[in-house]
Amino acid sequence: MIHGEFLERRTRGFSDIHDLTGDIREIVGRSGVSDGTANVFAVGSTASVTTIEFEPALVRDMEEALETLWSRHMRSHHSETWGDDNGFSHLRASFMGPNITVPIHQGALVLGTWQQIVVIDHDNGPRERRVFVQVMGE
Repeated sequence: MIHGEFLERRTRGFSDIHDLTGDIREIVGRSGVSDGTANVFAVGSTASVTTIEFEPALVRDMEEALETLWSRHMRSHHSETWGDDNGFSHLRASFMGPNITVPIHQGALVLGTWQQIVVIDHDNGPRERRVFVQVMGE
């Protein structure tokens, strides 16, 4: 069986992090899949999906670490070419990746106690982000 649904989030950009875990659990429940996988994919080239302990201090650490690695003020050929000043956001998203796959066992996502699935919007302003969740299994 294959089941897919979109999630939407209004984001602020600049590596704004949103917890999707509860919504993904609901999608898995609606899918009827007992054992399989859930692929969670950020639509667009300036967002990424990963797992993190979603708590305020670690969220802030992640935002600051990404700023250290690829500053929003960095010079980029992309920004110079297109004038959109978001070359940094493409780099952040590319290095983190657009998707993850999470196992499903006995109808539940296999996640650690403090592990949540998040989408990170790296772009340089507010966006309406779409994430596609595809559940596969039996």
